[in-house]
Amino acid sequence: MPDNKLKELERIIKDTGPMAILFSGGVDSSLLAVVARKVLVKDYICILLDSPLIPRSAVNSARKIADENSLEFHVLNFNPLKYQDILNNSKDRCYHCKKKIINTARKYASTLGFTIVADGTNVSDTHTLRPGLAACREEGIFHPFVSAGISKADIRQIARQEKYDFWDLPSSACLASRIPYGEMLDRGKLGKVEQGEDILHRRGFLQCRMRLHDGGTLARIEVPAEQIPKIVLKKDELVRQLKTTGITHVCLDLKGYRSGSMDET
Repeated sequence: MPDNKLKELERIIKDTGPMAILFSGGVDSSLLAVVARKVLVKDYICILLDSPLIPRSAVNSARKIADENSLEFHVLNFNPLKYQDILNNSKDRCYHCKKKIINTARKYASTLGFTIVADGTNVSDTHTLRPGLAACREEGIFHPFVSAGISKADIRQIARQEKYDFWDLPSSACLASRIPYGEMLDRGKLGKVEQGEDILHRRGFLQCRMRLHDGGTLARIEVPAEQIPKIVLKKDELVRQLKTTGITHVCLDLKGYRSGSMDET
């Protein structure tokens, strides 16, 4: 099954032709990029929009993946915090942000002769709440994985089968997704999240989220349910380190890690 889906993906990319890929360095866009390089050779580029919403570790990881896989990699600086409809952090923040990301990337891609912009959206993404997908539809973003019927699990399986080191990268999301809707975004809060999650990563909690509440003074930590006993054993050290970021209270979410928990009511 993975072989058939990979062949179908390659066919779709070949038939589509030259494309610019919105690249984050996650497993989805990384697999799309390496397949595009294989099929299109030089008729593709990868574009990463570097912004305050992306951890430095993620940018460095993306550069590493691009270098290791000889990808045609371009980095653009992007400041979403200058736009009020993103700064306000309403429930449609992701929609507005995605619109501006797409427009920025498309303008740059067009200067290099690319008219098609693609991303790593897959079938699994279409089953969850993702306001950014509406922006993609309106802007005509091409989703090769969706066209090939490929899910998130398929992507990991294909990447592992093809022996790409990034196959087991933990899922990621922009730092703004850790801050409650309606609470203004600023670099201070985003920096706290980045520092806090970096502390958790260094302690072995690679798939985690640190959600901020109460104006950025309270941290709600999510780790996979099976890792809750482990984090409890390290609680004193972690609380001490997390408080160095300016957080005053640290809580552990007993429901465990789950994507999009800020959307829960």
